[in-house]
Amino acid sequence: MKEIRKILERYRQIDFSERKVALATVVRVEGSSYRRAGAKMLISDDGRWEGAISGGCLEGDALRKARQVMLNGRPMVVTYDTMDDDANSLGVGLGCNGIIDVFIEPIAPENPQNGTHSIDLWQTDVTRRRAFVEAKVIRAPDGYNGPMRWRLADESLGNQPFVTQLYADMRQAEASGKPTLNSYAAEAGEVLVFIEPVRPEIELVVFGGGYDVPPLVQMAKALGWHVTVTEDCVAHVAPKRFPGADEVRFIDRHRILEETTVSPRTAAVLMSHGYKYDKAVLEQLLRTEAGYIGMLGPRKRFEKMLADWENEGKAFDETRLAAVHSPIGLDIGAETPDEIALAVLAEIQARFTDCPGTPLRLKQGPIHERGPHPASPQGGGEKAEVGIRSAE
Repeated sequence: MKEIRKILERYRQIDFSERKVALATVVRVEGSSYRRAGAKMLISDDGRWEGAISGGCLEGDALRKARQVMLNGRPMVVTYDTMDDDANSLGVGLGCNGIIDVFIEPIAPENPQNGTHSIDLWQTDVTRRRAFVEAKVIRAPDGYNGPMRWRLADESLGNQPFVTQLYADMRQAEASGKPTLNSYAAEAGEVLVFIEPVRPEIELVVFGGGYDVPPLVQMAKALGWHVTVTEDCVAHVAPKRFPGADEVRFIDRHRILEETTVSPRTAAVLMSHGYKYDKAVLEQLLRTEAGYIGMLGPRKRFEKMLADWENEGKAFDETRLAAVHSPIGLDIGAETPDEIALAVLAEIQARFTDCPGTPLRLKQGPIHERGPHPASPQGGGEKAEVGIRSAE
């Protein structure tokens, strides 16, 4: 959601009486690519853009294609084939070994049928940190007169013959968190739809305000996460010590659940260095749906807590206990506060993306999952696909 936030900031700065704008979205990746499906770039006709669809290789050509979209008002799909290391039609040797389909659509407030509608809805969702699933047609046959975009929250998705399957696919995308490009049979012919789930950024809640917390806060904010720092020692939660945090709060250790919202997108990190404080906080967190719980300190510290709870006659769900990361972080030889912060955030990222955190050189196959290839997209029936070997 960080990229969408930055795109929205740029969008709000644009004077549409002076500028024309387009939105580029990666809708399919086959093989390897720097960015994955869902990556976005907002482009204006003055040559400025926000976001990225690659590591810098494709942006220049996408800008040229976006100018066509701005001028004729018709969306298009551009296919970049980077399988050939010697490809040089863009002036660079890409060597990404992937095929990337990019959907470019006009953004014009006076036309609610284009991508402007999506951006307007994003503003509400992002402000409320609310997840959503959006589907939009990127290719349709002549004669198709159905909706061009849908939201999972819509009361009705229309009366197209494929709407039941579309709704099921949107639900599946919501559960998996992964975008898909699907083909559906409509009355007028085949319709290609990009389904994209967008989840709010990870909410990092740090329990503790010691000298090793600021690096964690700074790095998490650089990732675009929402960061809260809390403890029940006033001296440790002075806002000036954590200028990058979204919230710095004093909360009594026994009132954590009463004054803190914890969700499956919450990563709770205990690093107060105080045994009694961490034990009291962890006891409450174990009764929540926090997506990640990690505690600084040796394994024996957590084992002592387990023994104490057993002596006190307290029982917890075994699955939740097994999910506690203690010691916290990935094993990267971290020693300093900055290195420890890196190890902790890497483990949290791996947890929320369901990745093992192993070196990519040990991974079999492409870095990213291969996207489905229902058909070779032609751009909403408006523009033929363009590969970089035959770019216009």
